[in-house]
Amino acid sequence: MSVATVFWGSVALLAIGFLAAAARRIMTARVVYAACLAASTVLFGVALRHLWFDGDWSYGMELPLGLPWIGARFSLDALSAFFLLVVNLGAAAASLYGLGYGVHERAPHRVLPFYPAFLAGMNLVVLADDAFTFLFAWEFMSLSSWALVMAHHRESDNARAGYIYLVMASFGTLSLLLAFGLLAGADGGYAFDHIRSRDPSPLLAGLVLALALIGAGSKAGLVPLHVWLQLAHPAAPSHVSALMSGVMTKVAVYGFIRIVFDLLGPPEWWWSAVVLGLGSLTSVLGVLYALMQHDLKRLLAYHTVENIGIIFIGLGLALAFQANGMTWAAAVGLTAALFHVLNHSLFKSLLFFGSGAVLTASGERDMEHLGGLIHRMPLTAFAFLVGCAAISALPPLNGFVSEWLTFQAILLSPELPQWGLKFLIPAAGATLALSAALAAACFVKAFGVTFLGRARSQAAAKAVEVDRFSLAAMFVFAALCLLAGILPGVVIDGLAPSIELLLGDRMPVQAYVPWLSIVPIAESRSSYNGLLVFVFIAASTWIGIYVIHRWASHAVRRSAPWDCGFPETSPATQYTAGSFTQPIRRVFGTVVFRARESVEMPPPGSIRPARYHADLRDLIWDVIYVPVAAAVNALADRLNHVQFLTIRRYLTLVFLVLVALLLVLALWP
Repeated sequence: MSVATVFWGSVALLAIGFLAAAARRIMTARVVYAACLAASTVLFGVALRHLWFDGDWSYGMELPLGLPWIGARFSLDALSAFFLLVVNLGAAAASLYGLGYGVHERAPHRVLPFYPAFLAGMNLVVLADDAFTFLFAWEFMSLSSWALVMAHHRESDNARAGYIYLVMASFGTLSLLLAFGLLAGADGGYAFDHIRSRDPSPLLAGLVLALALIGAGSKAGLVPLHVWLQLAHPAAPSHVSALMSGVMTKVAVYGFIRIVFDLLGPPEWWWSAVVLGLGSLTSVLGVLYALMQHDLKRLLAYHTVENIGIIFIGLGLALAFQANGMTWAAAVGLTAALFHVLNHSLFKSLLFFGSGAVLTASGERDMEHLGGLIHRMPLTAFAFLVGCAAISALPPLNGFVSEWLTFQAILLSPELPQWGLKFLIPAAGATLALSAALAAACFVKAFGVTFLGRARSQAAAKAVEVDRFSLAAMFVFAALCLLAGILPGVVIDGLAPSIELLLGDRMPVQAYVPWLSIVPIAESRSSYNGLLVFVFIAASTWIGIYVIHRWASHAVRRSAPWDCGFPETSPATQYTAGSFTQPIRRVFGTVVFRARESVEMPPPGSIRPARYHADLRDLIWDVIYVPVAAAVNALADRLNHVQFLTIRRYLTLVFLVLVALLLVLALWP
């Protein structure tokens, strides 16, 4: 059975991690990553086979572990098969990348035992079929990834990143625990089959929705629960950052979809308003925060926040249409969301691989110290450019298709009866368009400042191309970004079983549309042909190159592109990451970042340089988390005297707590 194959494959990954901890001399970096590559490839093949070639979803198994009256239940349906495909595709690419990148790891004994455990945890979350197993695997995934974040704990701010990640992960797990407790009810039926058979009241369903948004949203990076993400992702090794950003956040999306679309029952229309609002806010704030970053990995981490917002916009649209019985339109929104799940796992992993290659070659993550790497690392530069174009939603790459499908779903909103949604959904479309434009600007900055121009430091000037394993991983994902963009109908049809499972409907079959076009609803509305766009771009580029080389002047003239009128050019005359985003910072900075700019001008005759300083604050951190932390510390100080109580007072306190718990059980509906 396939579910058994996936389960034992996860057990094999756990065994690899145990051996990596117990036998360091034998389980070297390349042995561990090669074993993880083999296991992930097998699991990817199983998921692909059952998603695209097998229509029978009656797969399940139960182990005599976990809760005594339930055990540990595992199952494989269309939705879990799709997310297993995403998990293991990302895991296989990260393991291939690790074959080269892992050689440069300074503390391999802090990474190798936890890396396969992290992969196993993500697989088990997707495979779980009861609340206890789901939460156990979820917490195991969180703890193993926390250990990877803390691998370089002696570096500046890494310990703080690990602490905040652990606090937010625990908070999210507690929210999911409460959500499953409410779904299970007083009889404690924690198996997913039992939960599906229940019919929760509207108040209870709304509370579960809120808890699912908090629990899954904190792991995915929804605003305002994103504060750990931009700290933890840069702290981890680059291939782990690719997994956390490209894969683990999608496991969190899976958790939300499983609870809200599968276990919670038919939705109410107002659920979509909440999800759409959070998704829109997340997409815009994520890209604005990313634009302000100089650290390449932190920029990519904030862009994960933006793309999670795009995914939740699609999920909100699906909820809105499903609540109104428009399952055909809901299928478009949900397909767009799941398509973007796959797309983001591809191009974000590719970009983190590229940033890891830059870090390996130069030792720098600060874009202000890079530049000119296209001459030193041309292959990495090309792969990174493909990722930049894909995440900027430029055709014919994959990012364009999923965002285009999201807009197609938005254009169906006038048919909804609720006036609130008639106004909210177009507003979400406007924020999606704004975030797409800002994302393009952000990655012009990221690629231009990092790879173009002249080297701003000796480290960048001496960089060399990375190893063949790292390049192979990058080029495989670059090719997949192109294939998913020019053949989107194949992906849409592959997603159809998952959509039918959740909605009972699907998009029209795309395999029979002529010329490999995609038609989301009907030809009278819209269609898109990625292959035709690709051919047109390739032909136009070739013709342009031919014309230039055939008829342009043969007198080659080389000159510095910008020297400010000085004959001695300096890298300091180039655009920097800060100067590139200064106009956007001045438009949005006062409200979003509380930006404060100061200029120190030396007096006449002084040879001191002028200094410019821009101070940016995280408004959400200052407004929400700093007061909460202060309140927790104050409460802890007040409760500190509890540890000095007498034994009589301790017993009284225990008795009162016991009475309170019994009252809760007695009043439980």
